[in-house]
Amino acid sequence: MKSARKRAAFALGVLSVAGTLTACGSQSEASDDPTGPVTIEVSIDAGLEQAAIDAFDERIAQFEEANPDIQVETKEFTWSGTTFAAELAGGTLPDVFPIPFTDGRALIEAGQIADVSDLVAELPYADQFNPTIAAAGQDADGGMWAVPIAAYNQGLHYNRRLFEEAGLDPDNPPTTWDEVREAAKKIADETGQAGYAHMTQSNTGGWILTTETYALGGRVVEGEGDEATATVDNDATVAALEMLRDMRWEDNSMGSSFLYDWSTINQDFAAGKIGMYVSGGANYPNLFTQNQMDPEEYGVTVLPLEGDDAGTLGGGTLAAVSSAASEAEQAAAVKWIDFYYISKLTDQDAAVAEAAVAAETDQPVGAPALPIFDRETYEEQQSWIKDLVNVPLENFAPMTEQMFDQPVIPEPAVATQEVYAALDSVVQAVLTDENADIDALLADAQVQVQNLLDRA
Repeated sequence: MKSARKRAAFALGVLSVAGTLTACGSQSEASDDPTGPVTIEVSIDAGLEQAAIDAFDERIAQFEEANPDIQVETKEFTWSGTTFAAELAGGTLPDVFPIPFTDGRALIEAGQIADVSDLVAELPYADQFNPTIAAAGQDADGGMWAVPIAAYNQGLHYNRRLFEEAGLDPDNPPTTWDEVREAAKKIADETGQAGYAHMTQSNTGGWILTTETYALGGRVVEGEGDEATATVDNDATVAALEMLRDMRWEDNSMGSSFLYDWSTINQDFAAGKIGMYVSGGANYPNLFTQNQMDPEEYGVTVLPLEGDDAGTLGGGTLAAVSSAASEAEQAAAVKWIDFYYISKLTDQDAAVAEAAVAAETDQPVGAPALPIFDRETYEEQQSWIKDLVNVPLENFAPMTEQMFDQPVIPEPAVATQEVYAALDSVVQAVLTDENADIDALLADAQVQVQNLLDRA
């Protein structure tokens, strides 16, 4: 059922999607004539503040004015690893919806999202995407079925106020994992809040453990397709889990909440209950818009990288179109994707127009993110909107000054969410059982993950 009124979503945040898409989708009604009047549903986050709603309403009005034969309606949609597959099977998704990079290829190969590659090929920037990023939405022949709209590399988010209260310098955050541990203990001892918190459920525990493994030079899966092999039981993953065990049980620096997912850890971090945590480096818009984070308290830096093959986990979000959408809806959907997500990155007038709307409604403008095009395009776009930037860019400096220099490693290419789910229980065990046997946990996880890869 369609939303009764238009709602807003300014930041997608980090989306990790489980399950496969069935040949079900929006129930919107429109002519099959691709040039006739059409109505499309687009996805929005639930629980947004009125300012974000107002800003998005204005963007819809601008789009409809430029495209008088298209009406845009919105449907609230917030991804959850435990419910997404059912939503897909029930046909309750809108015409345009986000999927993670990791699910793009599988959905494309199964023909379970609309093939809009011919429509996308007509866009003026279709061949300008970073090739690594573009691949997430392309089929084997290079046709782009799903459009990259956001990319991220993982970052270490930290609360500047808690740093100061603990006697730490928020302008010089940790650069090694030993320093992360030391800072976490100081924060816990001096403020009573969790110095370092960790996601553990809805596939996010495995996601962050994989991130920590990459940062220490390891991998949880090697290869792709039929060549994919589980490598969960490795020295880097052992080291990451031992660090968590020591912080939890020796330092008592991880607080008392051990059932976090992406949404709930954002809530507690924004509320000043967490000193540091790992998540997508472009997480600020969600923290501000949906969780009312005080901008002056926010800080973010790159992850410490240690080991010969260390890197930061990178991923992102694709905009896909429902396989149930008519030809007319597909054409309108690609126009919306172009207008709302991409034009602000490639066209100065569009960039300034959106930034102006956001600034007028007190939404974040200029929060740095890993670019989906090249660095030059990104920096040019930032220059267009510099007079409208309303975020404390100096608080992002530890990230922005280094993020282009860090190797970005893609997420596991096969059974990604299932692999993460298998690792959730490992993280939970280490954080809730002082006597958890890390070697045994990883040996079991190794078998589980290999079985998942063999069935994929």
